[in-house]
Amino acid sequence: MTSKRERSGSHTSRRELLRTGLSAGVSAFALSAASKAASAQSDSQWWEKIIGHGTQLDSVGASSREARAARRRAELKDLREGPVPLRSDEMLENLRGAVERYEQIAARGGWPQVPGPRMLRPGDDDERVPLLRRRLRATGDLGPARFNYEGYGFDGDLEQGLMRFQQRHGLRVRGRVDRPTFAALNIPADMRLAQLRLNMQRVRELIRDRIEDRYILVNVPAFQLEAVERYEVQRRHRVIVGRSGRETPSIKATIQALNYFPYWRVPDSVARMDLFPRLQKEPDYLEKEHIRALKDHFNGEEINPSTIDWSQASTQHIKFRQDPGEWNALGLVRIDMPNEHIVYMHDTPMKNLFDQSARAYSAGCVRVQNVMELTEWIAQYETGWDQPGRSAQIVDAGAPLTVELSRPIPVYFTYVTAWSDGQGQVSFRPDIYDRDGSRVFAGDFDPEEPPPPVTLTP
Repeated sequence: MTSKRERSGSHTSRRELLRTGLSAGVSAFALSAASKAASAQSDSQWWEKIIGHGTQLDSVGASSREARAARRRAELKDLREGPVPLRSDEMLENLRGAVERYEQIAARGGWPQVPGPRMLRPGDDDERVPLLRRRLRATGDLGPARFNYEGYGFDGDLEQGLMRFQQRHGLRVRGRVDRPTFAALNIPADMRLAQLRLNMQRVRELIRDRIEDRYILVNVPAFQLEAVERYEVQRRHRVIVGRSGRETPSIKATIQALNYFPYWRVPDSVARMDLFPRLQKEPDYLEKEHIRALKDHFNGEEINPSTIDWSQASTQHIKFRQDPGEWNALGLVRIDMPNEHIVYMHDTPMKNLFDQSARAYSAGCVRVQNVMELTEWIAQYETGWDQPGRSAQIVDAGAPLTVELSRPIPVYFTYVTAWSDGQGQVSFRPDIYDRDGSRVFAGDFDPEEPPPPVTLTP
């Protein structure tokens, strides 16, 4: 195997979401999210506080929802750790080790099923508890028994083992067996082995070409981004990706510019599928969202929306453009990366959606949490960007600005649902686009995560 240096030179309906699966109740991965809250603009850093607009809550409701959101944030530990990039020889070697380990597990008969769907909690006395212990011990999440007799009690050791399992699978780390956890527990060992082999091939394809000194990689089913420099991960960010039917594609592109206070030119597909139907129900929607209807092209003459029969409208003659500002669907910055699919990375006014474990509800583009920090990393070698805080200065100035990069950065959107840290810990994520060969890999939705707000989004 070549070294690193050698390589461097060479709201869908619930009916649509539910899936059939294992006896424990494996169903589809739900694309869900919390409601938007009102944006705050009380000081010069107002842009950091934007979390959306449109949903009105009274003070009691807001307080309750904020408390629930805080609990969800504390329980979400889904970002991969360590300096090893997903796109690396080291990761390929780690996956080889994981395959060997799961081959041994499968050869020993795998692990038992844990019957659901009734929840299992710490303190419960339940006949399923011994099965749960055996299941967690099979993959090393729970250590060996400390006593000859353990019984049916759900104790603290079992809770800690379950939390390790949940973190490895990108689930809410709640320490109780809920619907998503039952689904992940009950995928058989031989199926997990096949999934590991498939992902080892995906990583092999990622490292087939020369590995650049600096690049960004978005792993779509893991809902995360990693910024890599000199073969080590420098930053990780949570992301929001395309929902079912609007899937984020696997691509390689190049970041060429940063667009601050961007216009959003609504794609024809979004206009046809989302905007026209909405305007038939809400004729004032364009005005509320600062969107202009334009004749024939994005720089065309503005049309009075009240003169248009939206049931007969056509994207051939009507285009839509949203004005820059805190209401803009792209947020305050767009990362320009031209590609045939017309997808890109950007900010979002709906920042509370990053608190969800399942984050597939865009129209194909990738929304990035803490995106201003990422733009600082992208532009750090540009003239005038040697000190941190340049993005904040641009946004505080409040004027549209495009920063052309003298050092364009490669970006990869990829699809990897399993990886390993090389120390025996193997992580899996739901197969949100049904690409791994079985619907059971999609997992089950979390009923405690409310559906996302119905909004027009890229």
